Amino acid sequence: MPDEGQPHRRTWMAFGADERVWTAELLPRIREDVARIARAVAQFEPVSMLVRPEEFDLARALAGSQVALVPAEMDDLWLRDSGPVFVRGDGASAAVDFNFNGWGGKQDHRKDARLAALVAERSDAEVLTTELVLEGGGIEVDGAGTAIITESCVLNDNRNPGWQRADVEAELARLLGISKVIWLPGIADHDVTDGHTDFYARFAGPGVVLAGREDDPNCYDYGVTRRHLAILQNSADAQGRPLRVEVIPGPMKARKEFTDDEFAAGYMNFYVCNGGVVAPEFGDPWADAYAEATLARLFPGRRVVQIDVDAVAAGGGGIHCTTQQEPV
Repeated sequence: MPDEGQPHRRTWMAFGADERVWTAELLPRIREDVARIARAVAQFEPVSMLVRPEEFDLARALAGSQVALVPAEMDDLWLRDSGPVFVRGDGASAAVDFNFNGWGGKQDHRKDARLAALVAERSDAEVLTTELVLEGGGIEVDGAGTAIITESCVLNDNRNPGWQRADVEAELARLLGISKVIWLPGIADHDVTDGHTDFYARFAGPGVVLAGREDDPNCYDYGVTRRHLAILQNSADAQGRPLRVEVIPGPMKARKEFTDDEFAAGYMNFYVCNGGVVAPEFGDPWADAYAEATLARLFPGRRVVQIDVDAVAAGGGGIHCTTQQEPV
């Protein structure tokens, strides 16, 4: 599995918000946010967006002419999790279908469970199958054999009952070429994902990890992020190199319109695309600027674009959750 920063053929997204999940009040704004992400990514590379046929005109009006619309039926918009994970080898590409099950049966997913195969077919990629249940947001890789995974997500009976660390590691070695897994505890039951990796830690390249830190002692992630930092700062990658860990603290304030207990206010959910990094901003001048400067330093040669995706955050996700890269 290539690192996200390696060249992409395109980005896949889904214009899949539904009133049953998002409520009539939030639905217009979440559609605007998804389109805003698509337009930002389309500055750097092609974007293909899955759209219900009856919503084509709306998606076109919001996303613009640069985004290619692909007809599909779906339950929701989180294509990082419902879509395939692309891999390369022997001059060909393939796509792993990790059996999306609605984050352990928490949400209707009958249509979303078919999206991995649909996207693979559209990409002319062979589908690789497995019995392992895993979402794309639950694994972070450096493209050189190292992965970071949260136990609360993958070693959870709502996804993989009976599986142990060694079982997961063996299957990821077969499917993704992973030779070293760094396990973070994560936290179960506090959000729909059971603590996805891409909210806590991201690679900026082999040996370099960005880690989020929650500084509000009243937040449950205050202790979680500190436990994760301690593990990462004492870990090595697949080549035996100690990790260099760069910390980005979360915002201490945010715009009030959508903030609630589900609001995912963190900077780790950025997306790396061809020549750019699309990242969130939350209305905290110091924290927003610090995140932008850190991303610009760690991804030299790429332009950092920060956008308001508060409605996406209100749903417990971020920019990365809505995207899936198809590598060259």
